[in-house]
This record gives sequence, C-alpha cells and structure tokens, in this order.
Amino acid sequence: MLFDVVLDADTIDQIRETSRRAEALGFAGLWAPETRHDPFPQLAVVAEHTRHISLGTAIAVAFARSPMHMAYVAWDMARYSQGRFILGLGTQIKPHIERRFAMPWSKPAARLREYILALRHIWQAWQEGERLNFRGEFYKMTLMSPFFDPGPIEHPHIPIYIAGVNRRLCQLAGELCDGFHVHPFHTVDYLRERIRPWVAEGAARAGRSLDQVVFSTTVFAIVGDSKAERVKRREEVRAQIAFYASTPSYRPVLDQHGWGEIGERLGRLAVRKRWQEMPALISDEMVDVFAVTGTWEEIGPAIQARYGPLLQRVTLYTPFRPGEQDEAWQRMLRAAV
Repeated sequence: MLFDVVLDADTIDQIRETSRRAEALGFAGLWAPETRHDPFPQLAVVAEHTRHISLGTAIAVAFARSPMHMAYVAWDMARYSQGRFILGLGTQIKPHIERRFAMPWSKPAARLREYILALRHIWQAWQEGERLNFRGEFYKMTLMSPFFDPGPIEHPHIPIYIAGVNRRLCQLAGELCDGFHVHPFHTVDYLRERIRPWVAEGAARAGRSLDQVVFSTTVFAIVGDSKAERVKRREEVRAQIAFYASTPSYRPVLDQHGWGEIGERLGRLAVRKRWQEMPALISDEMVDVFAVTGTWEEIGPAIQARYGPLLQRVTLYTPFRPGEQDEAWQRMLRAAV
C-alpha cells in the first residue's frame, strides 16, 4: 500500500516547499484537487521541484474543459514530469457544471466514457503521427494541423483515474481506466460489496482483470499522539462526515449500513443551513465505521489492517503542511512500511 498526500497550498513558495518535503519524507504521490485553484499550474511547479514522487489530479473536472484542452495540458504534464503524471478525472455534479463552469451537462457516465476515448485518440495521433478523426455523440474532433501538433513524447502512456460513487462510473473505471479514486465518504463494506464488484463488472465486459485497476482513496484519520489531540480530531471528522452524509448522491453509502434516515435528516438541516446541528446526528459507531483512529505510529498499520488488498494507494484526510508535524508524518510512514 502506497501512502500519498494532498497538495494544500496557495502560493508558489508553498507549493515548492510542500513538494520538496513530501518527496523527502517518503510519500509516494502528491495529489492536487480542483477546489479553489486549477490543479495543473500547481502540478507544473511540483514537477519542477521533485524527481521521484508521482503527481496527479484528484480530481480535475472533466466537463469544465474540452477533451482537446485536457489532452494538451496532460501531455505537457507528462512531458514536464518525465512520466510521473496521473490524470484523475471527475464529472462534478450538474449545478457546478452548468452554473459555475457554464458548460453543458448530460448523461455524465456516457459523456465521460467518450471523453476518455477522445483523450486516448488524440494522444495516439500525436504520438504516432496518425490522422485526428474522432467522431462521437458528444465530441467531434477532426482538425490537427502540424502547427498545433505537439508531437511525440518519451512517456506517452498517461494513466487515467476517475472518481465516482455510483455503479455506472465504477463500471467505466473497470472498462477503460488505470485507476479509481474512491470517494472519501465510503466504508470498507461499501468498498468491498459495492464499488469493487461494480468495477469488476466493467473490467470483465472489456476482457480486463480487476487487478489492472488501482484503487486509491482518502481516509478519515483520527490521529494524534495524545488523547486530547485525538478527541479534538474526532469531532472535526464527525463534522466532515455529517457534511458528506447530507448529500443525496452519497445516500447509498448510508443505506448500506441502515443509516439512510439519518442522511435524510441531515439533508433537511443542510437545506436550512443549520450546520452546527448536523454533527450531533453522527453517532460514535458511525465515526468508527468511517474513520481510522490511532497515534502517528499506529495509524498506518491500522489503515493497512482495515483495508488489506482492497486499496493500493491511501491519502489521509489530514492537511499536510511542511514544517508542521514533519516528524510525526515521518513516523507514520516508517511504521507503515
């Protein structure tokens, strides 16, 4: 199991220092999310200031960009990082695509499938000098003159991971993708009994093996060397679980454990913006199902024991900031070997 870290930085200096420290401490990968920043400029800085760590998006919003736009930026990232780049894609949800990005929304699973096929068609054309001729339901690309063709690169195979919760996106990961970003709001039971079998269905239909898909996720970790630290962190995690559990699209995870009614109550509170009342609905039992608890030496082995072969890459839902708890992070990584 590889341990990764999320890039949480606002300035170039912070990105540079986070990259260097993450690599020096021994993290396997560094993921940039698309929240308050575009992840690609950040990862270009990461590529410049590291040599070994893998770097990727977790996730980049696919439907905010055309496949051609995404193909160019991913091709450049693969070139700049010398093959260390992983393209993680997500669909986002309809309100954000239409009202934040002002882009079209329809049939997200089918559209993302075609998007991935288009990316690989474009990359094949650039690498092999073939004609660009992609014609699909959502995207049509037939023009690529030499002036706009970036040409072949040394590491043309760019791993594609996608993120999702529902069956169709899981099947798509099995059919076409190199990896799957399991949403942080998950449980071991949901991962074992729903997500992995759905991915296996897609893989079987495409004549692939489930072993060809890397499973990566972010884990809620209640970590600290003292009881007081863990108690504080536990309440932070409880609030985060409550936020996710209020979202209707994540209700199947709650239903898996018979907690659907709690999700409905949380949803009603969220609509009324009664955020402070929501964590009280998350019981200690729920916290323990969603989160892993331990000291810095215990947390890595505890995650490995809980997930076993279900996951290949793990990130803690705990901010990594260089200069803050570096020694604790290093203890975690050493204990997890």
